Amino acid sequence: MKAYKEMTREELLTLKAELEKAYEDAKGKGLKLDMSRGKPSPAQLDLSKGFLDALSSEDTLKAQDGTDTRNYGVLDGIPEAKELMAEIMDVSPESVIVCGNASLNIMYDTVARSFTHGVNGNTPWCKLDKVKFLCPAPGYDRHFRITEFFGVEMITVPMSPEGPDMDMVEKYVNNDESVKGIWCVPKYSNPQGYSYSDATVKRFAALKPAAKDFRIFWDNAYAIHHLYEESDRQDNILNILDECAKCGNPNMVYEFASTSKVTYAGGGISAVASSPENLAWIKKSMTVQTIGYDKVNQLRHVKFFKNFDGVKKHMMKHAESMRPKFLAVEGVLEKELGGLGIGTWTNPNGGYFISFDSLPGCAKQIVAKCKEAGVVLTGAGATFPYGKDPEDSNIRIAPSFPSPEEMAQATDLFVLCVKLVSVEKILESK
Repeated sequence: MKAYKEMTREELLTLKAELEKAYEDAKGKGLKLDMSRGKPSPAQLDLSKGFLDALSSEDTLKAQDGTDTRNYGVLDGIPEAKELMAEIMDVSPESVIVCGNASLNIMYDTVARSFTHGVNGNTPWCKLDKVKFLCPAPGYDRHFRITEFFGVEMITVPMSPEGPDMDMVEKYVNNDESVKGIWCVPKYSNPQGYSYSDATVKRFAALKPAAKDFRIFWDNAYAIHHLYEESDRQDNILNILDECAKCGNPNMVYEFASTSKVTYAGGGISAVASSPENLAWIKKSMTVQTIGYDKVNQLRHVKFFKNFDGVKKHMMKHAESMRPKFLAVEGVLEKELGGLGIGTWTNPNGGYFISFDSLPGCAKQIVAKCKEAGVVLTGAGATFPYGKDPEDSNIRIAPSFPSPEEMAQATDLFVLCVKLVSVEKILESK
């Protein structure tokens, strides 16, 4: 079939009638599928069943340094948990604080601490007239919610397969003292699945911020979430802590990670990695905030995985579960939409999402039509600051939770809605 924009008005009206009938038939199927969030499937969660048996009442529950993990103390995590998280994040154990189950919680606390007490002795952000954050978009909606919650002015930075538009990042960071941070998902980004190039990471490390308290919030959420076992299908990024240190900017970055999508979402462990000065600042408030996180759970993770090789083998089992779903989505998109000129999409090597861009002005209507027919997607616009996509074109597809068969069904409906809304949009201009 030729591209929709090349069709005559008569051809489009005929096609519209066919698509409307197909859509009514699809609504009659009673689909109830949820692709709104990147949740692990039950099959993925089953991979960690042995995690629950990694410790028993017969174990001593002592860490390798003799710490009784059942008791108070050890604010920054038991040594073996710090080592495990350090390998996941590709940093040194000395750079790591192990926290609770979610890295989102650490990020929220870090922003809150900056507002109430400042960053490493600088003026608390709450006392400033203006606080701005750079937000590469499409991006992670929960990042944007944090800064919106605190009243931060968010500035959209366009994304490319190399990472954020670094010309724009440098312009703002190096010249505007009110720019205090930037959100980053550097590997298998949410939602596009892009990984920052070496050049991009080096440019981040070489920034010369106008604000002394500017920080990069480096959310390495998908550091080990490959979809393919072959090394040439696995993305790798430079170590941002090392690169910042080389450029004389050791304090400029906080790196975050967790095992929320490795073991159990509510029962994982998270970590932040940074410079000694930044870690000391974080610990200063942690001593007031908590007496320590769940060290038994930290020990359980180490006992279950044993070492980083154990983590990598476990993640390949996740990949085996995830890969058919991504391939199912990509296959249907290519078969049904390839060459029609009404949408583009990413084909990532890892992570949890596929990013789809419709014709401008169509995303909200596509999502609404999918929902009406029984398939729930992430709200259109959610991947942009304030939930406002200026082009109304980006849609995040989360293939992880449904089965491959359900994913194929859901994608069939999705492409049908894309076709129908696109035809209607093109007819408006004819």
